[in-house]
Amino acid sequence: MSLDSHTPARHGHTRWRRFGVTMLTGLAVTTGLILLTGKGVLAASFSISGMPFIITSPKLTGTGFEQYAELDSMAPNSPNEGDTGGQVIVIVSAINKGELAGLCQSIELGGMYLKITAGSASDPVKAEKLIVDSDLITGNADFTNIEIGNDASTLDKVPGAKGNIGVFGQQADTVTITNLRQNNYATTAAVFHLPNLKMSFSSTGC
Repeated sequence: MSLDSHTPARHGHTRWRRFGVTMLTGLAVTTGLILLTGKGVLAASFSISGMPFIITSPKLTGTGFEQYAELDSMAPNSPNEGDTGGQVIVIVSAINKGELAGLCQSIELGGMYLKITAGSASDPVKAEKLIVDSDLITGNADFTNIEIGNDASTLDKVPGAKGNIGVFGQQADTVTITNLRQNNYATTAAVFHLPNLKMSFSSTGC
């Protein structure tokens, strides 16, 4: 494909169109989550976009912790399905009550990043019934009273959150993770408090 003087303009229009669709979809999903979590429905049962986003935090602390495997699905004929068939195997991490000593979230949008930052060690991000679907998690983790190998359908540390019968699971009374980094496909929370929220475009991600 040849490039001409009009190519940058088309690229710019495509980027903003994609950003607009992403933001509108995010607003619609957020509205739906408010309705669902208000009724006590916690599972991320919506169709994921298939566009992963990065979450980092210097420190996460939580009481009531569960993990199990799940299969997330994209909307039919999603342009992001690639060779996945529109499905992604994820690690579901559920925390009943959690705090993050600073939060950074970024998603790549055509050569730039939409970045969100919030909170600090003195004014942390707070969440209740936080559920995150990831395919990669790194950090330094400490647990209290951990149970490994539970059937995911029997987990009981986060009310309303449990996996399918026969699926490997684990849970703990508390969790602390420093230098947290996650590659996520979905997040839900019954309550999500983001002090000093900032959203901007950036040349670098989290």
